[in-house]
Amino acid sequence: MKFGVLVFPGSNCDIDCFKAVESTIGQPVEYVWHTSTDLSAYDAILVPGGFSYGDYLRCGAIAQFAPVMAALKEAAEKGKYILGICNGFQILTEARLLPGALLRNKELKFRCHSAKLRVVNNRTPFTSDYAENELIDIPIAHGEGSYYCDEATLKELQQNGQIVFRYEAGNNPNGSVDDIAGVSNAAGNVVGMMPHPERAVHELLGSADGKRMFTSILNAWREQSGTAVIGG
Repeated sequence: MKFGVLVFPGSNCDIDCFKAVESTIGQPVEYVWHTSTDLSAYDAILVPGGFSYGDYLRCGAIAQFAPVMAALKEAAEKGKYILGICNGFQILTEARLLPGALLRNKELKFRCHSAKLRVVNNRTPFTSDYAENELIDIPIAHGEGSYYCDEATLKELQQNGQIVFRYEAGNNPNGSVDDIAGVSNAAGNVVGMMPHPERAVHELLGSADGKRMFTSILNAWREQSGTAVIGG
């Protein structure tokens, strides 16, 4: 399975994503510059955190127009696995690959600490190695991570199982509607989340709970291609 990690000017979690793939599942992984126009070589694409184009205007608002985004939309339509993390989540919402938007944190402060997440939907290619309703420890680092959508969209997300992660009840760090920490598209092959699973792949980092996101993706691809799966 081949992974691509998109790199925009201002990305700063691209190396973290690269190392997470390399160290947790040992699959081929490459950096892909924002000017690229072809993602056909990759089975999964990671859109990392950071401050793409300096986060001028809104976070992700400029990155959505990068040449690579047309190829990313094509990859999404073909059912390839796409994971947007933090700024990557913001980019995916700006590009309308995911519903909703990310607003300034409720307290208008940058939040950087461990966070407890509830696995709401473990039937996605990104979460199959988790138990439903499992509480996991994944760090956050964002200033504009408050997920927002209108009531009609929220009802649709709830009914379709598109809410993938919620912050632990009573511990919402940013004011996200319905405590949402991560959502998927209707097809389930595109997921965006504010917390950083790539920073939680080993106990030395404080948690290894993020590792199973990467094993889940690999297992989903192996099941699709008829290859033996691996343990989480």
